[in-house]
Amino acid sequence: MASDRTLAATRLLTRPLYLQVRDIMIERIGKAEWKPGTAIPNEVELAREFGLSTGTIRKALDHLEAERAVTRKQGRGTYVTDQSSDALVSRFWRIGGADGRPLAADAKTIEFAEASASEEERRRLRLRPNDHVYRIHGVCLNRGLAFMVEDASLPSALFPGLLEKKDVAHRIGAIAQRYGILLGRAEERISIGTVSTTIATRLCVAPNTPVLRLDRLLLTLDGRPLEWRIAHCHLPGGFYLAEM
Repeated sequence: MASDRTLAATRLLTRPLYLQVRDIMIERIGKAEWKPGTAIPNEVELAREFGLSTGTIRKALDHLEAERAVTRKQGRGTYVTDQSSDALVSRFWRIGGADGRPLAADAKTIEFAEASASEEERRRLRLRPNDHVYRIHGVCLNRGLAFMVEDASLPSALFPGLLEKKDVAHRIGAIAQRYGILLGRAEERISIGTVSTTIATRLCVAPNTPVLRLDRLLLTLDGRPLEWRIAHCHLPGGFYLAEM
């Protein structure tokens, strides 16, 4: 395709060929040339297109599958993963109830605005001094009771015009899907502490009540910071799941 980098032009790079192929495939998925839920060409067709062995193509697909960008279905082919699907986005939701099941939550946005990035936002999101961010302040409720208060910052440059888009839910999975951005890995720091009076009021707890603090940085599939989120949780009878 005309928009793709050709392998002939990139063979001098030190990056292995299968990773170069993976990058081109990610670009196609991100630009919706390969749409969510649709099958991509098979290994033989891709090998013929790129002029490489099927082994190299298979290795690139292995990486894409591990990164949850594609899904292989035995005997049916390889399909582009729907990044906004509950099954995919739920990997960033680790809150469980007393019954061991993921806790059902109703997310409610309280404030949504654009502002100049603070020093800490610039550091965590790798932004420049004059860059802006979108800030989303919201709560998660279970059966009408708030158990989590969230403050998220997103680089404005990745989501132009987001403030004007009234039909997009203020959840990172939905936002990323709308802008053709693929979700990658997340890094989360977990600690316990007390909260401000404002957050304590939203959680219906006393200001000195110990709560769980989740500090998460979410990256795109190509490694760019996508969202920095601080969440405070009060989980009576619940738990946070960490998979090893």
